[in-house]
Amino acid sequence: MLIGAAACWGVGTVISKHTLNGIEPFTLLTAQLLTSTAFLFTVILIQRVQMAWTPEMRRLAALGVLNPGIAYALGLLGLTYIMASMSVLLWATEPVLILVLAFVLLRERISVGLGVALGVAVLGVLLVVYEGGATGTLVGVSLTVAAVAACALYTVIARYLLVDDASIAVAGVQQAAALVFASVLFAATELLTSGSGLITSVSATTWLWAALSGLLYYGLAFWLYLGGLAAVSASFAGSFITLVPVFGVTAALFIGEQLSTRQWLGATIVLGALAYVAAKQQVDRRE
Repeated sequence: MLIGAAACWGVGTVISKHTLNGIEPFTLLTAQLLTSTAFLFTVILIQRVQMAWTPEMRRLAALGVLNPGIAYALGLLGLTYIMASMSVLLWATEPVLILVLAFVLLRERISVGLGVALGVAVLGVLLVVYEGGATGTLVGVSLTVAAVAACALYTVIARYLLVDDASIAVAGVQQAAALVFASVLFAATELLTSGSGLITSVSATTWLWAALSGLLYYGLAFWLYLGGLAAVSASFAGSFITLVPVFGVTAALFIGEQLSTRQWLGATIVLGALAYVAAKQQVDRRE
């Protein structure tokens, strides 16, 4: 499930990047969350998942405002002040931050093997995403770092709160909360810009790409990630986020981009490190 979530985030990133050529960022975010929320609640109705509005579920729902709500809003704002290459380099630190927060807040025992493997995986990520001349302003870097921190904190808090709640139900209420937050941002932006980003100017094809990216990036990805997170530690789950850029650059091959030898090497290093992490997890469970 964690690998599937990483694949959805990686492929969804490529589609989102392509879609931004024809739509404003906050409009895209709102459209994506609208699609993902509709998808998740359709599945909930079909599967007749029981949703008890318990205090725990309310807290989990509110967590959706943090991520994907605030986190991705900050990320989009940060991207307007820094280069994309700088952004992906900063996002590469998320698994490490999850590891630190899991140790500090959840008192998770972090083995030397996991720490070293994660360090190797992050090195591989840097080989995949690094581009020369990555620069940005202090405002852009600060906003992006805040977004990364919000995502890392989301993983740790979600792991603490997740007990018996169905992952599809949790994902649904979190996406709904994020949709409300994104809708407010969208409305405020339209008012401040006097409607310069009119949705009527967006083509039907762009809306379709936006819906597909929302389905992958938010609907399926968060459903799978929460399902995996409920069964493992936050630090273990966070290590699989290093797969996101690997899937992203692989998906980019289908839109004409080429991978360099350095990127292939980085992807191989990430896969090798995570194979070790997964194998070690299985050994620890048997013991």
